Amino acid sequence: MDDLAREPGVAVWRQIERTLSGEIADGSLAAGSKLPTEAEMSARFGVNRHTIRRALEELSRSGLVRVEQGRGSFVAEDVLDYAISSRTRFAEWIRRHNREPSGQVLDLREIAADKDVAAGLGLRAGAKIVVLERLGFADDRPVSIGRHHFPQRRFPGLLAVLQSGLGISEALASCGLADYRRQVTRVSARLPTPQEAAMLRMPRNQPILVTENVNVDAEGQVVEYGTGRYPTPRVQIVFEP
Repeated sequence: MDDLAREPGVAVWRQIERTLSGEIADGSLAAGSKLPTEAEMSARFGVNRHTIRRALEELSRSGLVRVEQGRGSFVAEDVLDYAISSRTRFAEWIRRHNREPSGQVLDLREIAADKDVAAGLGLRAGAKIVVLERLGFADDRPVSIGRHHFPQRRFPGLLAVLQSGLGISEALASCGLADYRRQVTRVSARLPTPQEAAMLRMPRNQPILVTENVNVDAEGQVVEYGTGRYPTPRVQIVFEP
């Protein structure tokens, strides 16, 4: 058990918070590492779990620790800059930060476009589209939920190609689109839904960044309308010229 140098007039939880902050600063607790459980820290400092929980809440509020529902508390990593430019690609963004990109498909099918998606693609409501929703990872950390919509008439074989496991750029290239560029990106922020917080492994009281994107071909024709959701504890959006 650690012997805290009890400071008169300073709450015990604050002293524990300062101790853990110091261990994060000097590298004893490495970025991304999982903190000991509340029970283990209670035994270490000789206090009850409520006191430990209060210290962790303060560390989370200051951004030094992130709490993942059902998984525990972790030392916060560096925030990844997501650079938005005329050519924005998920894998390139992640590799720029020396991380390994990967994705988990959440939804992939042909559906009828609702009015909002149809407007984004420049189609009539009810037109057939291909929708792909993926949870994106940097190493093993979730950093995005992307929902991508493509006009089925423009890319009649796209669904089968995506089902084979190709990434979006490779799949579009196989359907005849060599390259595309970002035309518009709109950004807003809101609190995550319970499902989004669980998938992104983040607290519900911290916001997510929400993007609305339009990508076009060399002739300016819309080829994709998409939305993205990003956890602010791990991602910030930067616009590049």
